[in-house]
Amino acid sequence: MMTLRKTSFCLAACLALAAALAWEATGLAQCGMCKTALAGSNNALFIRNFNIGVLVLLIPPVTIFCSIFIALKRYRAAEDDTET
Repeated sequence: MMTLRKTSFCLAACLALAAALAWEATGLAQCGMCKTALAGSNNALFIRNFNIGVLVLLIPPVTIFCSIFIALKRYRAAEDDTET
């Protein structure tokens, strides 16, 4: 039962990642101010690199966020095991 849940979670996570990567590149990872600042630029390579840079900067916060939830889940599972 538990492996089926883990498998379905991994599948859902992979599908979410694939959907995020397939998102339209022009609107990806830009706030309103960034879009306004880059709208006047005709340098497509700079805009592409800017988008990649913003995505790279998202990696540490997402990793920390996920690590907290994994630690909490493991703590809760260990606490439930000791009660039974």
